[in-house]
Amino acid sequence: MDWVTALPPSGDKCYNACLVIVDRYRKTPIFLPCHKDDTAMDTALLLWIRVISHTGLFKSIISDRDPKFTSELWTNLHRLFGTKLSFSTEYHP
Repeated sequence: MDWVTALPPSGDKCYNACLVIVDRYRKTPIFLPCHKDDTAMDTALLLWIRVISHTGLFKSIISDRDPKFTSELWTNLHRLFGTKLSFSTEYHP
């Protein structure tokens, strides 16, 4: 899971970033338009509404050390849901 940022604004809500998720179980990418200044809570809600509510909870999430994923919110969410959050090295998904 990672963000592609600095995109030209598009759509009614002027999205300028994209959250990219690779579902390794289904072997499919998921692209979610978003804003580069979205908070950890915005990202959690986006995931819940657009992905988790349709596919179920993830077993684990692998991401870089973006502050959105290292925040207390994400730590508590992973503890609550029983999922594992793993971090990759920088620039190496």
